[in-house]
Amino acid sequence: MTEDQTPTVQEKSGWVASLISNAKTIGWALVFAFVIRTLVFEPFNIPSGSMKPTLLVGDYLFVSKMSYGLGKYSFPLLTGTLDYDGRILGEEPERGDVVVFRLPSDPTVDYIKRVVALPGETVQVRAGVLYINGEPVKRESRGERLVEDSRGFPLRVTEYLETLPGGREHLIWEVTDSGPLDNTPVFTVPEGHYFFMGDNRDNSQDSRVTRSVGPVPYENLIGRADRLFFSVGDGMDIRFSRIGQAIE
Repeated sequence: MTEDQTPTVQEKSGWVASLISNAKTIGWALVFAFVIRTLVFEPFNIPSGSMKPTLLVGDYLFVSKMSYGLGKYSFPLLTGTLDYDGRILGEEPERGDVVVFRLPSDPTVDYIKRVVALPGETVQVRAGVLYINGEPVKRESRGERLVEDSRGFPLRVTEYLETLPGGREHLIWEVTDSGPLDNTPVFTVPEGHYFFMGDNRDNSQDSRVTRSVGPVPYENLIGRADRLFFSVGDGMDIRFSRIGQAIE
């Protein structure tokens, strides 16, 4: 290296300063991303068809943690280590919200279902119709659809528009009105708990199944499912029409 090619002390210090600056920028970006994921939003993907037709297998969505505040299952690195009950800055979920929560029988497992009943209410299903506090929930048939089951075989379902008390509407699927979960005893939702059901009513393990789910404690809620950010179908085909959709 000739004399005029040798870096000067000033050039060396400038290069070091630039490297330090870039490292700080990257470091702060990582900290910001960690904080956002921990406290605000968390990505979640749909592994099963229990929420069809609202959510499809291969949907990716953002879960808003601050919708219900922060609980002991809201921190990915501290799950199960916080020794308090309840939530920080929490608001209670509304009927009709689609929520990600920790399974009461196994808090290492995430579930996603819809809130249908609130603390203190009674819930029953009779011949496929949902009853809340003894009153039938309105459902209107939208006709039959030929869909695929979890194994890829054709399956005929009836699609209904269900209107929960308070006016929230969503679509549900019923294969039959005489399945194992279409006639239940009367459940009373304990205080501090919520009753969840899947929109794919005959293919959902939810609060009707008391041995594994049952009413879900408020502290088990992770957050509200807000919006799809990606969706991919069979054969890795991207469902562009679903990207950015709000979850109702």
